[in-house]
Amino acid sequence: MIGMNKLIRQTHRYLAVAFTVTVVITTVALAQKDPMLWVSYLPLLPLALLFFSGIYLFVLPYRTRRRARQA
Repeated sequence: MIGMNKLIRQTHRYLAVAFTVTVVITTVALAQKDPMLWVSYLPLLPLALLFFSGIYLFVLPYRTRRRARQA
């Protein structure tokens, strides 16, 4: 289980970088004279994945404390 936690934490970090890059790309694309509006949807996938991995990482300490009390 510790390996899985480390993997999710590392994935969360890389997703944060991907989200930042897509926001920068979107900002540049929408600042053009004739912007492509579909580009504004690019950050949504990394943002959704960040949300779910963030929720997991947020709940993790509470879950481990509860398991330690039960044992």
